[in-house]
This record gives sequence, structure tokens and C-alpha cells, in this order.
Amino acid sequence: MDLLLSFWYFITHLNETLPLFISEHGNLIYLLLFAIIFIETGFVVMPFLPGDSLLFVAGSLAAIGSLDIALLLALLIPAAIVGDNINYWVGRYFGERITGWTVFGKRLVRQKDLDKTHGYFEKYGIRTIIIARFVPIVRTITPFVAGVGKMDYRRKFLPYDIMGGIIWISLLLGAGFLFGQHPFVQKNYEVVILGIVFISILPMIIEFVRIRLAPKTAN
Repeated sequence: MDLLLSFWYFITHLNETLPLFISEHGNLIYLLLFAIIFIETGFVVMPFLPGDSLLFVAGSLAAIGSLDIALLLALLIPAAIVGDNINYWVGRYFGERITGWTVFGKRLVRQKDLDKTHGYFEKYGIRTIIIARFVPIVRTITPFVAGVGKMDYRRKFLPYDIMGGIIWISLLLGAGFLFGQHPFVQKNYEVVILGIVFISILPMIIEFVRIRLAPKTAN
């Protein structure tokens, strides 16, 4: 229990815990960051890991020289892409079996998360592969659902996934690099992270409103 609480504190107070990890373990921070991004995108049962906030804080630490921004980009973009691709193939070959797994009577992959992701595919089509990168939980479920649905891998999933991975990692690291050390951000870290999440899903909100307001065509 103490280990779980320590882990939870670590991932929910990254602006404090990452600098401490760097001071104690040095360059092992790069391995840790790679692992978290890879696991969050690659394991459908791990959607709670902190992707957006992790990238933002890492970018802010790069701004003060604690991390190398070029090395972060070189490591984390592949982590995000490879993770998604593993998730896709797991969904393609083992999806139905995994969705039935339970722990203490509760499903590891919640049905409502699957339904939400299916809904995004219905509304946004293949663009979901890119858009979902910016939506926590949906980001982890999307490649799995694409695999379960046997989406065309070479012509659809792979190119859109690579594009989405590059955009997501670059934007969040860049935002942290440019704004993460601002005094307002440092004092209002949690609010800023919530703002980042809101801005991330804003294109979905706009698209949803556009569809709802579009005139209905007669059959």
C-alpha cells in the first residue's frame, strides 16, 4: 500500500518529483520518461499514467538545462509511436480476451471507455488516431480499439499514428519549454495542466458543436 501511495504521489506531483529524481539518479530520468510514455500508450490497462503533464514538466525542466530537449524529442516520439503500435497489435489479436479481464470483480478495460472511443471513431473517423493523442484515457484506448476493429494498418493506422505521435510530443514538450518556468505556471501548476487538457480537447468540442449545428439533410 505504501508503494502504491508513493507511486501515486510521484505521478500527481511531477513538478516536485521529477527534479528530485534528476538530482538523485541523473540521466536515468530519460529511461523513466521513455518507460512512462511507452507504457501509457502501449498498455491498454494503464490509461491513468500522466502523459500530458509529464511532457509539460519535462519541457519546463529542459528550459532550465536540467534535461536536453533534443534528446527528449528523440526518445519520446519513438516511445509514443512504438507504444501505440504494440497496443494496436495486441488489440488486433487478443482484444476480445483482454476486454473480459477483471480484477476484484471490475474490468481492467472499462466498457464506458471503449464505448467513448468507439463514439470518437464514428464521429471523426480516422482523424481520431491524431485527435485522441490529446485526450487522456482515450489516448490509450484508441490504438487498442483500432486493432480490435482491424483498421488497415499500413494505409490508415500507421501514418496517422506517426503524425499524431510527433505532434503530441512536440507540442507538449514545446509548451513546457516555453512557458513551464513562468512564475504564474509554477504557482498554479494544477490549473495550468487542466487548461492544457481543455485546450487539447477543444478541437473535438468545436467539431461536435459544428456537427450538431449543421443543417439536417433530408433522406
